[in-house]
Amino acid sequence: MVPVTEAPQSPGRSGDMVASEEGQKRNAPVEQRRTTDLLHTDRGNTTIEETVVQKLAGMATREVPGVYAMGSAARRAFGAMTERIPGSQTNVSGGVSVEKGERQAAIDLSIVVEYGMSIVEVSQDIRRNVIQSVERATGLEVLEVNVHVTDVHLPDEERPEETDKKPLE
Repeated sequence: MVPVTEAPQSPGRSGDMVASEEGQKRNAPVEQRRTTDLLHTDRGNTTIEETVVQKLAGMATREVPGVYAMGSAARRAFGAMTERIPGSQTNVSGGVSVEKGERQAAIDLSIVVEYGMSIVEVSQDIRRNVIQSVERATGLEVLEVNVHVTDVHLPDEERPEETDKKPLE
């Protein structure tokens, strides 16, 4: 950070002419504020952690109709177990991987699609929603959103946590 200093004033010098504030502004060089991008300005930099981008992308993905779940089968099973712990939080970044630089990000998603939904349309909707959400919230340019469909949820399939709740017969 550059230290801010002021020129020393000589008290009591009445012989000096003092220019009016308007005259000083007119004669001063025009200062142009340069903004290289939304996160890096001449007034400071903003840094964003990958976990922030992961959570934003995870939430944006879950908002899309046709997305049943996110992550691999092992990740979903682990998530179902941890959600049972009192006081635990839902992991919204499961199934999301991010590569982030200072100004750009690339996002990989693993999802399970509802049976009957067009995987192509769901993928396009996910890309559109994730790019809008991440770029609007962070100012990062999203270069790509890769969607990896790991499974299709059939209507008669139940989640593992729902199976555990059934009474024994």
